[in-house]
Amino acid sequence: MLNNFNLVISTYRGRENDCISEFWYIMRELGDKKIDASLTGLPGLIVARTSLNPIEVVEKLKKEAEEKPWFFRVILKIVPVEVNVKAEVEEIVDAAIRLAKSKIGENETFRVTIRKRLSDIDRMELIEKIAEKIENRVDLNNPDKIVWVEIIGDVAGVSVLKPEHVLSVQIIRRQHRLRGKREFDTAGSD
Repeated sequence: MLNNFNLVISTYRGRENDCISEFWYIMRELGDKKIDASLTGLPGLIVARTSLNPIEVVEKLKKEAEEKPWFFRVILKIVPVEVNVKAEVEEIVDAAIRLAKSKIGENETFRVTIRKRLSDIDRMELIEKIAEKIENRVDLNNPDKIVWVEIIGDVAGVSVLKPEHVLSVQIIRRQHRLRGKREFDTAGSD
């Protein structure tokens, strides 16, 4: 598995290789000539490294998905990663706090999200250790920033993101269908 990933990508179980191909194609279209992606050994999950800014990549791909929800065939979700560390509690906490101090504004709220796979780290303990060192107010439902930790085996990817910096193709498709239904319902009521 690629240890210095800056994107975590979810797909359908059994479609991991198709996901890598789709990702490679899309990234070439964005102008990235230095793409690396690998299987994680987990169903439906790949990791990748782009030479572009991973947050900007997600912003561009989200816009593409909103304009053309059918653009993605097998990519379901993309999470940008800013820092990779060993999957050890203290290293993860240190990285999260460093990023939080530089990226969470004085009056902004936050939430901690942990996605862990192939790890014995206690999720709640990690959340508590990170949250207790950030002085800002917690907002679990509508935070300004998310301290996002992706643990895959012995590697952890850590980011501090705005909620819109996580691309969920499924949510965009659902919103697109609802908008279409509302437009259809409104047009039919004339």
